[in-house]
Amino acid sequence: MGPTGDAGAPATGGKKAPAKAAARETAKKTAEMPVEKSVEKSVEKSVPAKRTAAKKTAARKTADGSPKPPAAKAKKTAAAKTKQSAPAKQSAPAKQSAPAKQSAATKQSAPAKQSAATKQSAPAKQSAATKQSAPAKKTSGGARAESHAAMVRRARKINRELAEVYPYAHPELDFENPFQLLVATVLSAQTTDLRVNQTTPALFAKYPTPEDLAAAVPEELEETIRPTGFFRAKARSLLGLSAALRDNFGGEVPGSLDDLVTLPGVGRKTAFVVLGNAFGVPGITVDTHFGRLVRRWKWTDQEDPVKVEAAVAEIFPKSDWTMLSHRVIFHGRRICHARKPACGACPIAPLCPAYGEGETDPEKAKKLLKYEKGGMPGQRLKPPPDYPGTPAPPLAGR
Repeated sequence: MGPTGDAGAPATGGKKAPAKAAARETAKKTAEMPVEKSVEKSVEKSVPAKRTAAKKTAARKTADGSPKPPAAKAKKTAAAKTKQSAPAKQSAPAKQSAPAKQSAATKQSAPAKQSAATKQSAPAKQSAATKQSAPAKKTSGGARAESHAAMVRRARKINRELAEVYPYAHPELDFENPFQLLVATVLSAQTTDLRVNQTTPALFAKYPTPEDLAAAVPEELEETIRPTGFFRAKARSLLGLSAALRDNFGGEVPGSLDDLVTLPGVGRKTAFVVLGNAFGVPGITVDTHFGRLVRRWKWTDQEDPVKVEAAVAEIFPKSDWTMLSHRVIFHGRRICHARKPACGACPIAPLCPAYGEGETDPEKAKKLLKYEKGGMPGQRLKPPPDYPGTPAPPLAGR
């Protein structure tokens, strides 16, 4: 036993020393070199573990209805961006094409609107022209005011039209000489020519000359001229002018304006009536009818007779003055009445800026006409031969 043990002990101890050295070498190598590999292996093992854990967590959250994992969100976001970007590319042409279509439609619709406006404005222009050319009321406020030259042309055309309507126009006082015309004109103030014509036959029968009238008894003269109204004032005028003719003019009526207006009761209107119709001297007679019509026709806006006379005298040549006065007065007495003019029967309606102030219905307007235009007697008991109407009747009881 003893020798066996002694013999094996050294051999065993010899084998153990290299083994320990190898073990240390291996441990050393393991401690130095294989650390990286082990780390890599541990990392590789841990990454799948983490991915597996994340998948499990995502599965659990999805099952619970909670939001998807970041990977899913990333995919969804990417898809959403793709969907949004794709329409964006499509919408860009759409946005470009939409204005093109819109501009095309605008180009097409603009002429349509323009044509519509043209269609609407055309009748407006036509109606405006109708108002100017046809018998119409005053020009609308939007229209330009009539120029002076246009007014003169229109006024002269009215005179020509009236000359065709009243070729027989004349002074509507019966007279046989300048003295009778002077007396009749003085009596015509504030009354009608008809009433004067019905009164003067008896007056001239009693007082045929200025000398006879100047010697008349005032009371008797007043009674004779009573039908004309204002007989006392008129009697004083007749007595005064007759005495002036006798004393200053040799019993004759003077043929000048300056001399006539010196006579009592004689003004410019009376003087022009006498001068124009007894002496052939042109003159404008501005009585109530004349002044009213020239203002209605917009020849002037003056109210004073002297200013009216001056304004009208600038429109017409002097040779037209007397007959113009007769025509205008004729028209004012027969058709263009003060309160209710017969517009529907007026021959100069297209030229009248006041058309429509009176009756425009033709049938109703005809009923408003007077004297020969309405089938009635005129104002003169002894009218001129070319007068188309019937003479006036004498004053009843005289």
